[in-house]
Amino acid sequence: MKLKQKIYDHYLQVINEREAMLQKVLTDLKESGANETKSTAGDKHETALAMLQIEQANSRGQLQELLLQKSALEKLDPGVSAPMVVNGSLIKTNRGYFFMSVALGKAVIDNITVMALSRQSPLGNKLMGLKPGTSVGINNIEYIIESID
Repeated sequence: MKLKQKIYDHYLQVINEREAMLQKVLTDLKESGANETKSTAGDKHETALAMLQIEQANSRGQLQELLLQKSALEKLDPGVSAPMVVNGSLIKTNRGYFFMSVALGKAVIDNITVMALSRQSPLGNKLMGLKPGTSVGINNIEYIIESID
């Protein structure tokens, strides 16, 4: 299996695990809310219920953002290569590997450290459309594109 496919699969798994965790949190909060409604402890009860509702809203927001990332990632085809940096490119630079997809942080795959970048990130924005042999600077660091898959 190609490195790019392994990277894609890894990040898709990361998103799926986060989604499952957030779904569980929402289920647990819903159960806690149901238990709170059975209680009649006055102000303390209403405060606890309000806190649960805030946690539910935050978790729903996180889940919504995660589903947008998942949708963006699923639109990429790791089998496609382009001569320049596009969404879905695996970019090898003098400073390491970057996977142009969604911002999901670092991962180590086959002993290679990869950073998943979104095109909206400062570095991702500057890399878009560039070809091997070109360079870009950000925060006084020069990135030279060695290859693109």
